[in-house]
Amino acid sequence: MSTAKARESAWRLSGLERRIVLPFLLLLLLVQGVSLMLVNGAIGQSATRSIDSDLQTGHRVFTRLLEQRAERLSEAAMLLASDFGFRSAVSSRDVATLSDALENHGRRIGASLVIYTDPAWHPVASTGLSIDRVAALLPVARMASMAGPAGGVSVQGGRLTLIDGRVYQLVAVPVKAPRTVGWVLMGFVLDRSVLQQLAAITDLRGAVLFNGPPTRTLLSTFTQASDALMAPTPEAVLCGRELREADRRWRSCEFALDTGLSDGRTMPPLRLVLAHAVDEALAPFERLQLTLLLLTLVGVVVFAVGSAVMARRLSRPIRGLRQAAERLSRADYDTPVRVPDERLVGDELAQLARAFESTRQAVQHREHTIGRLAYWDTLTELPNRAQFVDVLHRRLQPDAAGVVAPLAVMMLDLDRFKHVNDVLGHRLGDRLLRAVAQRLAAGCRGADMVLARLSGDEFGLLLASHGVEHACTVARALLASLDEPMQLDDHMIDLSASLGIAFAPDHATEPEALLGLVEVAMYAAKRRQLGLLVYDTSMDTRSSASLSLLSELRRAIERQELRLYVQPKVDLKTGRVLGGEALVRWLHPQRGLVPPMQFIPFAEQTGFIRQITVWMLETGVQALQRWQDAGLVMKLSINLSTRDLLDPELTDRVGRLLDRHRVSAARLCLEITESAIMDDPARALQTLQKLHELGVHLSIDDFGTGYSSLAYLKRLPVDELKIDRSFVTNMERDLDDARIVQSTIGLAHNLGLTVVAEGVETDKAWALLARLGCDEGQGYGIGRPMPSEEFLGWVRHWQAPSNEALHVDTDFAQML
Repeated sequence: MSTAKARESAWRLSGLERRIVLPFLLLLLLVQGVSLMLVNGAIGQSATRSIDSDLQTGHRVFTRLLEQRAERLSEAAMLLASDFGFRSAVSSRDVATLSDALENHGRRIGASLVIYTDPAWHPVASTGLSIDRVAALLPVARMASMAGPAGGVSVQGGRLTLIDGRVYQLVAVPVKAPRTVGWVLMGFVLDRSVLQQLAAITDLRGAVLFNGPPTRTLLSTFTQASDALMAPTPEAVLCGRELREADRRWRSCEFALDTGLSDGRTMPPLRLVLAHAVDEALAPFERLQLTLLLLTLVGVVVFAVGSAVMARRLSRPIRGLRQAAERLSRADYDTPVRVPDERLVGDELAQLARAFESTRQAVQHREHTIGRLAYWDTLTELPNRAQFVDVLHRRLQPDAAGVVAPLAVMMLDLDRFKHVNDVLGHRLGDRLLRAVAQRLAAGCRGADMVLARLSGDEFGLLLASHGVEHACTVARALLASLDEPMQLDDHMIDLSASLGIAFAPDHATEPEALLGLVEVAMYAAKRRQLGLLVYDTSMDTRSSASLSLLSELRRAIERQELRLYVQPKVDLKTGRVLGGEALVRWLHPQRGLVPPMQFIPFAEQTGFIRQITVWMLETGVQALQRWQDAGLVMKLSINLSTRDLLDPELTDRVGRLLDRHRVSAARLCLEITESAIMDDPARALQTLQKLHELGVHLSIDDFGTGYSSLAYLKRLPVDELKIDRSFVTNMERDLDDARIVQSTIGLAHNLGLTVVAEGVETDKAWALLARLGCDEGQGYGIGRPMPSEEFLGWVRHWQAPSNEALHVDTDFAQML
């Protein structure tokens, strides 16, 4: 009894399975049983013609299969020919790179053979076959390239050739850039899969034979080789031959297959043998009329009843699921999916409906989360930049009359927020941003106001404009809301901010343009410490010409457009030339000599100043080597920027340059401004210490114009101090400037530093500086900046002023 129950359980089907499997299984058994009962007997001439027609159709299907393979191969070849990386490999003429590209692409698509030739069909690189063997295939490949618009597909389905006893299908496509620069050849091995596809479509067996000598079978779907296949064929097409394989009879047709060239010899033609099973072909024709009639009647009745029953049971819930899927495809995630009764449709459909509903809920939740992340700032719960730009874009749309409603856009940036993060940590910095957002939101409760956090410590505000005064009033209120210090744990933080304002449509009508202009106003307010500024075109130093220069600067080093200039430096006591300061000039092919102030600030802002510094160091050390070879022992000073001091590879790069050119480190002097040191004193001090240990001389440039403390000056491992030209130029007429110079010289000497004065324009200034104890000087009164190639000639002809020329006003000197 238990065995019977187990057998019954094994055969039991679920609800949906019973409703689908059993009816169709019964229908299939019924139709097949009737067919087996009716299929019996012999068929006459019409059956033979039908078989021959099927064989002819099989030949066309085989030809079409070859064409499809050739089309796919051509598409793969065209994809490779249009690939940017492959074209770059072709342009580089690197055979190894070309071979790798051919091998990788061939491996991805399963190509057995991939070849690249030049436009004259000379082989360059190949995979799957040596270059020597490739040369023999090129006539076939060239014929393939002219076979048709499919890129090598002839009317027989692609150019066939025989290589090492295997049939290959070849196509060729041109590589254009834009003219033809070469040809890509691809080949697939023609294997049994083509004949198997043919058998799956037409139920025909097939074989591809090589006519020899000797005749042999290359491909076959016959389970056993037949002697009849090997028999010679005197005609291009021969039908009606009887073949026998085991206990089955086949009626065959033979077709000649076109080929190309192989190994430099004309290859004998291939032939295709197709065979149709005679017994299976004859059976359906027996009692054909009665069979068709019975099958039609039975099919109509059975399928009418069955389809009615199935439609009644399944159409309604399936239609509901289809509608639910359509709603989901339209991003309608709010309408729930109705779950049908399991008793009516079975548990599988009910489970599927429940899965649809779970998917809808999950996608709805994800869409909500994604939308929140995409348009809201998770830290402050304010709209983010993307939402702010979207709202601004909608508000900038013109009305029916084509008029854009006046808008005011503000950008607020906290002052010294980086200092808060560095001192108190990012956690307290985030809390400070949330508190700031709450204060700003409290002052932006108007319906027409949109407050957003744009990035970092930047906040944006959009509101309807009622004039500049109204916008400034709102802006002052926002700044005033930050005046009260904020208490975070045990820390009392004083806040201040800078705010810029721009108006639409007065200043711009595009969102990003407005944000760019208001950012310019905000940074102008920050630089001038004004708190609030309305955008004015005079603030925007950015121009298309400047941006164009900056983009061209990226290629200036490669084009060797930069020039090294040198301004001489002399000993103020002896008049001897000690060296010079390296300066960069840009000799633009169209613009001529571009002043440094037109490209150096942009290079510093974008970080490209590092590449310029690398060029300056390389060119400057080469100049030192030339001076050294000429027997002149002189120093060269090169300026470093803030970004250079923060470059961890600077010291190693300088050391390698000095070693490569065999130049003493003491001949190189690197100049650093006070502001560059003060941006990050700790890292700057670390870099300067490494350079000092390397033996390079270090100089503080423009001393007196910055805001560094003497405590930092005492700690810095520098050897030289340069007095800014603004003090030197005026000291002949201004006693205060002269006293500043005198005090600076005394301070530097007490610290053991050499003093260099910039801006020495006259002999009187030279004499006064020498009297004050200044060590070195440079300026137009000594020598203007000159190309480094002319510097050695200038040194040889240099003559210092006479003692009579270096006369100092005695009264002026006594006042000092």
